[in-house]
Amino acid sequence: MRYRQLGDSDLQVSEISLGSWLTYSGGVGREQTEACTRAAFAAGINFFDTANVYGRGAAEEAWGEILSEYDRDSYVLATKVYFPMSQTDRGLSAQQIHKQIDASLQRLRTDHVELYQCHRYDEDTPLEETVRALDEVVAQGKARYWGFSEWSAEQIDAALALAREHGWAKPVSSQPQYSLLWRQIEHNGVLETSARTGISQIVWSPLAQGVLTGKYRPGEPPPEGTRAASDEMGGFISHFFRDDVLEAVTRLRPVADRAGLTMPQLALAWILRQDNVASAIIGATRPEQVHQNAAASAVTLSDETLGAIDEALAGIEDELAA
Repeated sequence: MRYRQLGDSDLQVSEISLGSWLTYSGGVGREQTEACTRAAFAAGINFFDTANVYGRGAAEEAWGEILSEYDRDSYVLATKVYFPMSQTDRGLSAQQIHKQIDASLQRLRTDHVELYQCHRYDEDTPLEETVRALDEVVAQGKARYWGFSEWSAEQIDAALALAREHGWAKPVSSQPQYSLLWRQIEHNGVLETSARTGISQIVWSPLAQGVLTGKYRPGEPPPEGTRAASDEMGGFISHFFRDDVLEAVTRLRPVADRAGLTMPQLALAWILRQDNVASAIIGATRPEQVHQNAAASAVTLSDETLGAIDEALAGIEDELAA
């Protein structure tokens, strides 16, 4: 496992990190959660990403129990705030940020997280109030740094300007969706703005909701037990679950074979070719998935392989963005 600096913080995070959105929030059992977490440590993963809203606290509680068995200095822990925890508890107001960080720390059984992230941008709260509150959380030692997920380049610049003006803690991380099939941050200024200002990307859905594993076939129903077959989760994957996309993904298989990689390893190595990406978040329901995906950290794709990827996916990005 290789490690990268997270923005201009002093945190070194594993290039592959373990997330808990669709898994440890209730998607898999307690034993599987623990097995995957232990596999992550064995594979050299030191970065664990969760959120208060995952299972309405269930994911944080699970990791609070499991991670308490490990030396607190041996891992980097991140959680998030914004989405509703109840009818009244939501958003990025100062009151909510302070309330939710305390609740998250209690569930996680720790006195601090390394990274506290705004899960989305809050249009209903003045940005100055949000940045001030996050500075207070850092000053109180409840989080070492703060970041955000799915903010625009303009929103990032505005937050940085407030931090500079008032001497507040600045963000060090951005958590966007990014994959071979979803490359918006390459075009909307997020990568450029982040690289210029000491902010790293922590990528979510690097396997495009599992589509880039190659387990879905064009013209065929999704295999039983997969995410696409779930009524609850099918909506999240439907954007990619189209025959033209699935056909393009099948063209990646010989590219991966020639490179001696699995399909997930190819997709993850492609993500990590970006210097501004500090870590790619994976989900896993089995320990072997953790080890297989972690192996992508050691891979550098050749120019020939990168060219073959672009050829296989020609036109698909534009179709998905339309």
